[in-house]
Amino acid sequence: MRPEHQDHQEHQKHQDHRDQDRSPAPAPGPAAASADRDARRAVTVFPLFVLLAGAAGLLSPSSFGGWAPSVPYLLGVVMFCMGLTMTPPDFRGVLRRPRAVALGLAAQYVIMPGTGWLVAEALGLSPELAAGVILVGCAPGGTASNVVTYLARGDVALSVSVTSASTLLSPLVTPALTLLLAGEFLPVDAGSMVGDILKTVLLPVLAGLAVRLLAGRHVTRALPVLPWLSVLAIGVIVAVVVAGSADAIRAAAATVLVAVVLHNGLGLVLGYAVGRIGRLGVPARRALAFEVGMQNSGLAASLAAAHFSPAAALPAAVFSVWHNVSGALAAAWLTRRSRRRPTGGGAER
Repeated sequence: MRPEHQDHQEHQKHQDHRDQDRSPAPAPGPAAASADRDARRAVTVFPLFVLLAGAAGLLSPSSFGGWAPSVPYLLGVVMFCMGLTMTPPDFRGVLRRPRAVALGLAAQYVIMPGTGWLVAEALGLSPELAAGVILVGCAPGGTASNVVTYLARGDVALSVSVTSASTLLSPLVTPALTLLLAGEFLPVDAGSMVGDILKTVLLPVLAGLAVRLLAGRHVTRALPVLPWLSVLAIGVIVAVVVAGSADAIRAAAATVLVAVVLHNGLGLVLGYAVGRIGRLGVPARRALAFEVGMQNSGLAASLAAAHFSPAAALPAAVFSVWHNVSGALAAAWLTRRSRRRPTGGGAER
């Protein structure tokens, strides 16, 4: 066995070779306590509200029977709100840290689609459920990952950059991956899916960004309201999706929950592992864990309902609830680890 001082030298050599992608955990500022409370409230209320919305759709599906055509517009509201929260520094961050962002994008669009296919095969899911699980994996990262990264003392700037980049790439990447992996289960009209993502994701995001640039002062005052508007829209989407697949839920609820928990858990663990293999610092590893494990399940639900069937949208509806619960729990655990030991490049395994 090597002497301890030699181990220390080896460790220090690796530390010295780490590049600019390693960043320190966010330092608490004057408004940190208030921001932390707001973030915890959002990450707690969101899954509870979505759970209640899903229960309403399950218990009274007839109440949402005619709402299905509104789902793309509700998703547009969510993405418009996302665009309003973006600023030019979010995109400059991609240029400043291309290696870390590229690593996050590759992990996002390889790990989650691949593990979605593996989970569907391993559990022997029906074609509709298999396509739904894979579609969740092919979706871009969700904005909730940014909040959870903050709570976990992760690299928020990297998280926002990867979310923004994956969202802008989604009109090209999501349909192609869905066709590749879900095409063996159900027919996939990739061209039509590209058009839907452009209309319900890219255009609303760009519109929100334009409004932020043109009326930044007014938008800044409205920022505290935007997360709750998004939560309301996603809750209605989940209620409509669940109402449309109420019978399928009763028949396959346990199977879908197992699939979602496995899919999300593998994403969190493998996302963190990619950051570690890529020699990123601990805060950046945490950011990648949540970027990979937490998806834009609202988009997946909308696409599944439009292109497959209501039953195919079920995994996305369950994912909407579960990934916020698992993310909040993981963030709490990582925060306790940060308090027990420094968050340096090699402190966390």
